[in-house]
Amino acid sequence: MRIYDIILKKRNAEELTDEEIKFFVRESLEGSIKDYQITALLMAICFNGMTERETATLTMEMAKSGDMVDLSGIDGYTVDKHSTGGVGDKTTLIVTPIVASLGGKVAKMSGRGLGHTGGTVDKLESIEGFRTSLSSEDFLNQVNKIGLCVVGQSGDLAPADKKFYALRNDTATVDSIPLIASSIMSKKLAAGSKGIVLDVKTGSGAFMKSVEESEALAKAMVGIGKAAGRDTVAVITNMDIPLGNAVGNSLEVIEAVETLKGNGCEDLTAVCIELAADMLTLVTGKDKEKCIEMAKGAIADGSALNKLKEMVREQGGDPEWISDTSLFPKAEYNYEIKAETDGYIGYMDAEKIGIASLMLGAGRNTKEDELDFSAGIILKAKTGDGISKGDTVAVLYSDDESKFASAVQKFNDAMSFSDFPIKKQPLIYSVIR
Repeated sequence: MRIYDIILKKRNAEELTDEEIKFFVRESLEGSIKDYQITALLMAICFNGMTERETATLTMEMAKSGDMVDLSGIDGYTVDKHSTGGVGDKTTLIVTPIVASLGGKVAKMSGRGLGHTGGTVDKLESIEGFRTSLSSEDFLNQVNKIGLCVVGQSGDLAPADKKFYALRNDTATVDSIPLIASSIMSKKLAAGSKGIVLDVKTGSGAFMKSVEESEALAKAMVGIGKAAGRDTVAVITNMDIPLGNAVGNSLEVIEAVETLKGNGCEDLTAVCIELAADMLTLVTGKDKEKCIEMAKGAIADGSALNKLKEMVREQGGDPEWISDTSLFPKAEYNYEIKAETDGYIGYMDAEKIGIASLMLGAGRNTKEDELDFSAGIILKAKTGDGISKGDTVAVLYSDDESKFASAVQKFNDAMSFSDFPIKKQPLIYSVIR
């Protein structure tokens, strides 16, 4: 078997066999297939696509290229949630305690932020003492003990994906549904959970900019999950507007805590209830409406908040920071952005707002950048809201006052205003099972 023939076959829009895909993944990792040949095949896939079977085979081979986490030692139904990335997306901090408090076993590996999207691991590390690196034994023991553990990715999960993604990023082959789906799902399958709920973001702050693209990606990932024997649900959610009012690490943890106390804003609460209910349908087998009631009840009776405190305690953090969020360090400086006219907020570019937060110190341009955990943005008004001249639209926070100038300009570039009321967009577009 030759890689030349496989490239030619896909260039001609022909379907690859399972054996050809397995050969490609295996030999790419071993180094016998050169980077330029890998890139040639990835470009052919980008142009000509893959069938559902091809995509499923590619995903499974990428998943099996490294460690496959064994969760069989966990007593109960294991369920995971994955977001395709957005701005102000702190749903993991809210959804996973809800589900764990109601009997789900959530053994979750999360990532760090890079670029305009935030990372769950960074947010958790803004809690003093919180450990996101645990041994496999401690990870499994904690899930068995309290039903919940969230850590950074450890071991060698899906190394083929790491190799392919690095090449895709440099050769304009990122934008391909089969390659995106296989990249995401290879890591989810390797992480081991029986049930997977995918939060597929769509809009200006998401990788997929249109609902149609997002639904195509969601269907591809659900198809992969089915082929791999995993219970998989995908929810298409709005990322044209930042989720919630906080963008930035400790600011988002504080907002997550307030949401678990029942004081969350409408959009963030609604999306979290939706995701938690979809996870609970997999865990319990109960219908969606019942699971929605259960999720709301876990917030109302305080059990979800208590579960978050348990996780913080078990992972070395101080649970008092969850009881009293005033303990989080505050940024030394803040800057208020005021409305210059009466009217309505007509549009917010969520990606630019995420970049503004990054400029303040809340995010990274490279993996080596240091974070300012207290930096970020609190939104006081969002798309569709009426405003009066002089109203505060947003407050920016940073420990470095010199960062405000560029961040304010970027934030202002993200905003447009209207003289007339704007129809609010849906939060949840569809659910694919």
